[in-house]
Amino acid sequence: MGAGIAQLACQAGARTLLYDPDPAALERGVERIAKRLKGGAPASLLEAAGSLELFADCDVVIEAAPERLEIKHDLFTRVAAIVRDDCVLATNTSSIPVTAVAAGVPGPERVVGMHFFNPPPLMRLVEVVAGEQSGEPAVARAAELGTAMDRRVIRAADVTGFLVNRCNRPFNLEALGALTERMADVETIDRILRLGGGFRMGPFELMDLVGIDVGFEVSRSFHEQSFGEPRWRPSPFMARMVASGNHGRKTGRGWYDHTDGPYKPADPPVPGAEAGGLVVISGDVAIAHELRLLGDDAGWDVRVPEDVNGEVPDLILDCGANEEEPLQGGPQALLLTEGSLAMLDGGGGSVGFHALPPLAPGALVELTRGRDSTDLAVSATERFLHSCGLHTAWVGDAPGLVLGRVVCQLVNEAAFALEQGVASAEEIDDGMVLGLNHPHGPLTWGDLIGLDHVLAVLDALAAEHSPERYRAAPLLRRLVAEGRTGLLAGEGFHRHE
Repeated sequence: MGAGIAQLACQAGARTLLYDPDPAALERGVERIAKRLKGGAPASLLEAAGSLELFADCDVVIEAAPERLEIKHDLFTRVAAIVRDDCVLATNTSSIPVTAVAAGVPGPERVVGMHFFNPPPLMRLVEVVAGEQSGEPAVARAAELGTAMDRRVIRAADVTGFLVNRCNRPFNLEALGALTERMADVETIDRILRLGGGFRMGPFELMDLVGIDVGFEVSRSFHEQSFGEPRWRPSPFMARMVASGNHGRKTGRGWYDHTDGPYKPADPPVPGAEAGGLVVISGDVAIAHELRLLGDDAGWDVRVPEDVNGEVPDLILDCGANEEEPLQGGPQALLLTEGSLAMLDGGGGSVGFHALPPLAPGALVELTRGRDSTDLAVSATERFLHSCGLHTAWVGDAPGLVLGRVVCQLVNEAAFALEQGVASAEEIDDGMVLGLNHPHGPLTWGDLIGLDHVLAVLDALAAEHSPERYRAAPLLRRLVAEGRTGLLAGEGFHRHE
C-alpha cells in the first residue's frame, strides 16, 4: 500500500520520500516503484529515506502503517516533532477514526485521513476524511494532492468505515447470512453475485483473497464502534472459519481450496432452450419490463394480463398481479419481493423467482420451489429463462432470494449514509464503483431496480427474518411514499430525464 501511494505521488510530479523501519522492505519498495515508473514519471523523484529526520521539509506525510492505533500515534508524534507546523499528516487508515489518530498528536488540526484503495495505482479513488479537529487548510491540501494523483477525491465523514467500507458491509454479511440459513452453498452464492449482479468476484472469493481473519476483525470493529448496530453484526460462521485457521489464499484454504493455486471458477454456458408459446408477464416494475423485452426478442408471444382473452398461457410470470383479474390458467412463477414463496403462495403450485435489472442475456435469475410446486411450473419457468439466454440457480426460499437480499441492503446502507451526511449521492456511487469495482453505484442501482421494489424486499425480510437488521432507512421509505421511486418515476435518489 505504501509503495503504491508513493508511486502515485511520483506520477503527480512530487518529490517523494519513502520510509520503512525495515531496510530490506524499504529497498524492495523502491525497486518495485522504479520498475513501475519506467517510461512514465522520472524515477529520480523517488528517494529512499533512511530516517524520519529527512522529512523535515515535507509538505505532506502519508502513513500506511499497520492498523493499530498505538503504532499510528507513535509515528505521527515522532513526525510532528520533525516537520514544519503546516505539514499535513495524513493517515491511510481504513478502520480507525481519524479523530482517534489525531488525539494526542501535536497540532491535531493538521491530521486528516487519506484512505486509498488497494492497489492504489489501479483504484482511482481516495477518501479524504476530516476528524473533529482537522483544519480546512489541511483537508483542502490533502484533496488537492489526491486530485494531482489523478484520483477521484470524495470527502467522507469521520464515521465507522468512512464511506466505502461502511456502504459495502452488506456484501459479505448478507452473503454469510444466506449461507448460514442454507439458502445456497458458497459456490452458488458467488456465482449468483457474479452472473446475476455483475460483480467481478463473489463475496466468498473476495474474503479468501483479502483474508477471512482480516475481514472478521474489521467486522468486529464495525460492530463495536457502532455500539452493536444490528446491520453490522459479525457472522458466527465467519468466526468459526477464523478459529479453524483456514483464512483464505494465504493459508492455502478458506471457503475454497487454494492448495494448487488460487481458485478460479469456471461458469457453465447458458443451457439454452427453444422459445415459443404464450407467456404472460404482469406488473409495472422494472424487472417485468426487462423480462418482456427479453421474451419478445427470444420469440415468445409476450402479453400483459388484459390481452390474454381467455387463452391458456404456457407460463405466467407474476411480477405484481392485477387483483381485479387474478392470473390463472397456466403454470406460474412469482416474483418474490413482498415475501417468500411460502408466504405468497402457501399451498399453491407456483415456483418463486427473483432477479434485478439491468437484465440481459448472460445474466442469472434465481429460482426457488416449495413443497407443492409443480414440475410443470419448474420446467416451464426454466424453459422460458434459458430461451432468453439467462442462467438460473435454484436456492432456498426467502424474500429477494440471495442477490436481492445483498443488493437491497447495499442500497439501504447507502441510503442511511446519504441521510446521515456521510457523503453526497454522487460521491457514494462513485466511491463504490471506483473504490471497490461494483458494477453500479448503490443509489443509481436502487433507482434502476425501483425503490418500491427495494423497500418491499426489505420490509418482507424484516417481517420474516429480523426487524432490526432489515429496517429500512427513513430516507428510502420517505422517497417511496412521495412517489419518487427511481428511473421509471423520473426521480429517486437521482433525477432522471
